Amino acid sequence: MTVTAVAPTPAPAQAQLIASRRLLSSVFALLGVVMAVWGARMPAVQAAAQLGPGRLAIVLLAAAAGMVVGLQLGGRLAHRHGPARLLAGPAIIFGLSLALLGTCRTLTSLSLAAVVFGMGHGLLDVGANSAAVNLERAYQRRIMSSLHCAYSLGALTGAGLAAVTTWAPYQILFATVGLLTATAAAAAIPMIRSARHLDTPVLQSPTDRVDARQLPRRTVWLLGFLAAACLLGEGAAADWSAVHLRTLHASEAVAAAAYAAYSAAMVVGRLFGDRLNAHFGPTAVARAGAALAAAGLGAGLLIDSAPAALIGWMALGLGLSTTVPSLISAAGRGGPRAVGAVAATGYLGLLTGPAAIGALASLTNLPVALSLPVLLAAVVALSAHRALDRI
Repeated sequence: MTVTAVAPTPAPAQAQLIASRRLLSSVFALLGVVMAVWGARMPAVQAAAQLGPGRLAIVLLAAAAGMVVGLQLGGRLAHRHGPARLLAGPAIIFGLSLALLGTCRTLTSLSLAAVVFGMGHGLLDVGANSAAVNLERAYQRRIMSSLHCAYSLGALTGAGLAAVTTWAPYQILFATVGLLTATAAAAAIPMIRSARHLDTPVLQSPTDRVDARQLPRRTVWLLGFLAAACLLGEGAAADWSAVHLRTLHASEAVAAAAYAAYSAAMVVGRLFGDRLNAHFGPTAVARAGAALAAAGLGAGLLIDSAPAALIGWMALGLGLSTTVPSLISAAGRGGPRAVGAVAATGYLGLLTGPAAIGALASLTNLPVALSLPVLLAAVVALSAHRALDRI
């Protein structure tokens, strides 16, 4: 049998790499902005449509279902056609569906629009992360953490934008942000088409092949479980950190600052994450970060004071900041389908975690319920090497 050698793919010019990195950073930032705007103005949407908690949960479930479908479909499409094809179209859908959500006044219309919104999110998420894996390989050094940092910065920007525009109807904010997102995506189509290396990973040697067969199914599931464990902590911070501070008699302003402190710590961690991964390796950084997250939040729950709790939530954000980007990079060895599977499993933790904490709190109390993200962070610290060392 004759074996044909595969020549290494030539590395793209530095200017192309820089342009593509800026493009992907913008995509991640837009994802963060749109999601933060939608989440921050959720009470206004609920009030306008006169939805109780149960009916609002239906809308959120519709968005979650659309996102899971988008993640799975996006993995298949990116595997067949390349992830760059999933950057413009889904971003346009994502933006326009946000504007559409601002016009909905009934449970049915909101649910249908939420399905489209979630699907656009899922497709864009897979496209961005799969393209980021290819770009990271083209750079020949780690850049995934900095790209995810752009998402965190976008989320902070979106939350701030929503906070300073509470005087205006949310419909105006949704329409403005949605149309700007769609317009920016359409304008970026020529740049996306020219960034061919986002679709094809750079091969460093004839044996350096990206193939789904390189990742056993059990490894993909382990990566997904670890991502879900980390994102459950993010969901806990988003939905329960302020409530936790209020139970400790913190003022509303201090309680509201808890998630901002968590997010700011995550931004700081992701700014330095690539350098830490390059110096110490992603496994060591992930395990140390998860240990910090578990110890920090655990101590914040045990010490009955608002300052300790605030520091605990910051430690959670800092500790988990680099873990998910490392898991996505590892999943990229299996191609876009593996990225989609890991992302879908991870988002299940983000979506179901806050509800699970609420159920536990109703049976026990909030500090005991919040020990769930502490426990899962400890599991990540103990188990990350089983996934990352094999990649």
